[in-house]
Amino acid sequence: MVKLPPPVWALVDVLIAAGIGWLTGWQRVPGLPLAPLGIALVVGGVALSFTAAGFFRRAGTTLNPTATAHGALVTTGPFRFSRNPMYLSLVIITLGIAVWVGAWPMLLAPIAIFATTNWVHIPFEEANMRREFGAAFEAYAGQVRRWL
Repeated sequence: MVKLPPPVWALVDVLIAAGIGWLTGWQRVPGLPLAPLGIALVVGGVALSFTAAGFFRRAGTTLNPTATAHGALVTTGPFRFSRNPMYLSLVIITLGIAVWVGAWPMLLAPIAIFATTNWVHIPFEEANMRREFGAAFEAYAGQVRRWL
């Protein structure tokens, strides 16, 4: 699971949720869809992802989550508030799609991407970060939460 990048997992999760939605007749969640809120979440998630990626690029850090050498430990920008803003952005984007579409199966996508990243990708990456950055990563992890 770690070899497949999280954005690919997010796309797979959305496609599976859409397939379930199609099979179940697109059962709506009461009060949804809320297109303006959904669009705002998608745009905000994309902006967060690009911002975080920009901080990685400026620091010479790889965007490849399976790489053993990362480069620099990035603790500025959105990384001051979340150790995983790019993963957070995937959850926000998939939640935005779910709110925009308004069908209950679409709500499975942000849950699935959260579960995949929280229990598969992040522990793998954190183990690499501990090996590469040692006490610096431990100090950072002690100050900044995994998600928010």
